[in-house]
Amino acid sequence: MDQGVLLFVIVVAVLAITILRKTAVVVPQQSAYIVQRLGKYHSTLNAGFHILLPFVESVAYKHSLKEDALDIPEQICITKDNVQVGIDGVLYLQVLDAARASYGISNYHFAISQLAQTMLRSEIGKIDLDRTFEERSTINMNVVKELDKATEPWGVKVLRYEIKNINPPRDIIQAMEKQMRAEREKRAVILASEGDRDAKINQAEGEKQRVIKESEAKRQQQINEAAGQAEAILSVATATAEGLKRVAESVSSQGGREAMQLRVAEEYVHQFGNLARTANTLVVPANLSDVASMIALATKVFDQSRPVAGTPAR
Repeated sequence: MDQGVLLFVIVVAVLAITILRKTAVVVPQQSAYIVQRLGKYHSTLNAGFHILLPFVESVAYKHSLKEDALDIPEQICITKDNVQVGIDGVLYLQVLDAARASYGISNYHFAISQLAQTMLRSEIGKIDLDRTFEERSTINMNVVKELDKATEPWGVKVLRYEIKNINPPRDIIQAMEKQMRAEREKRAVILASEGDRDAKINQAEGEKQRVIKESEAKRQQQINEAAGQAEAILSVATATAEGLKRVAESVSSQGGREAMQLRVAEEYVHQFGNLARTANTLVVPANLSDVASMIALATKVFDQSRPVAGTPAR
């Protein structure tokens, strides 16, 4: 009898523990459990402690509401210019509606992965190989846009897609390297020619400015020299006129006639002496009274040039 009671207690305890495990549910943070009642969707359990009806309700699906990263394996894509490239990537998604993620599709990870590969092949086929490297961001946005439309009925949100690697064939890589090298050499030649052109232009401009400056300096020098010569001529003329005026005044004064005759005689003798020294033969005037005649001639010229009293000078 005691053994039968003990066995009953054990059975009841095991049954109670089993029922407790089936009915008491603790949902972790950022998780959602789908509860079915008799095989039909009943409710979605969020984070916390929940009690289910034993043998009637059960947890059918468990989903994480965290952002999930899905690796997209490498696949061969054909570009618009018929080049095969291997491309892989990573996709970031998040479950927004646990019920639709449970009943909208059987395996949304596999479905989204296949869709991502299909969309990527379609986008790569629209552009040339050279543009695939520079338009990664555009390709990523287009893939996310198309995937987001397809996954909305499944309660899954595609957040972003990133291309990891683009692997062209080896021969294409070599051709691209040659093209890049040729382009760089071309740019180097162009830059060198432009630098040489600019240097020659600068040199010519400098030579032009130098010639202009030299011509302006020479012109200014000629102007200054001409002005100086004019001033010198004017000064000489003024001095000569002043000297002649004073000579005339001196001659007109008392004793001026005798002084003039003496000066003419001295100059005559002086110039005659110079003529004798510069010639090989000595020139002797036929008439030694030429000195007196020269003095008389100079005096006559002076008398004729003097104005007569009462007559204006000419």
